[in-house]
Amino acid sequence: MSTYQTLELVRDAGRPEVLRLWLNRPHRRNAVNDRMMKEVGDVFLALQEDFTTRVVVLGGRGASFCSGADRKGDDQPLDPAGTEREQRFRNHLGRRAARAIEECEVPVIGAIQGHAAGGGCVWAVSCDFRVCAEDAIFWYPEIELGVPLTWAATPRLFQEIGMARARQMVMLCERIDGRRAAEWGLVHEAVPAAELDEATERWVQRVLAMPDTALHMAKTQFRGYGRAFAQGDVSEADGDQIELARRLPGTRARFEAGF
Repeated sequence: MSTYQTLELVRDAGRPEVLRLWLNRPHRRNAVNDRMMKEVGDVFLALQEDFTTRVVVLGGRGASFCSGADRKGDDQPLDPAGTEREQRFRNHLGRRAARAIEECEVPVIGAIQGHAAGGGCVWAVSCDFRVCAEDAIFWYPEIELGVPLTWAATPRLFQEIGMARARQMVMLCERIDGRRAAEWGLVHEAVPAAELDEATERWVQRVLAMPDTALHMAKTQFRGYGRAFAQGDVSEADGDQIELARRLPGTRARFEAGF
């Protein structure tokens, strides 16, 4: 198994078909940097040809699942981009990772505690099934920061919770806790924080109890329906939009100031 700087990959003892992928920057509450975006995308794309793994659990080490973009400065930078096209590729790494999670050939269960903010919320919603702590917080701060919500997050979100509630989360940056997330259909189950591991294991067992090939066929069907639903999606230009927005007066100051 490859070594990653921002992730930890663990296979269950005695159950190699269960892969646990941990976002592993707990000193930054698993804040997203370019290296993490690339590594998450690389791992999930590699699973396209992994016929042993039957379920992936995506979680975060430490206090939070993922606190969104790292605004403190990158302590694990990629090498400088060699060309403008390579830099444009990097501008789309987050979207690439979200799509790779969503289109993974095996079911993905998100186990969410603490904050799932910005890109962390996008990655959580990209999972097939989501289990969270009741006190987890889901939110998209992008509009407050003066940038658009990208990574194809908006069409993915309103597929899950409907247009009206998606507006609340995206346009008004409304924060919702795990209980509200379960009421809205953003997660499948919310439990006390101390019971999150136990609840996640129940969902793992439910997936493993299903016939593997039939489950794969069903996931393929949902993927096709999702693509039809997203007709008119303009998110192919997401990376370009956010790069331009960050150049607007005041945006960088908001981004660096945080909350």
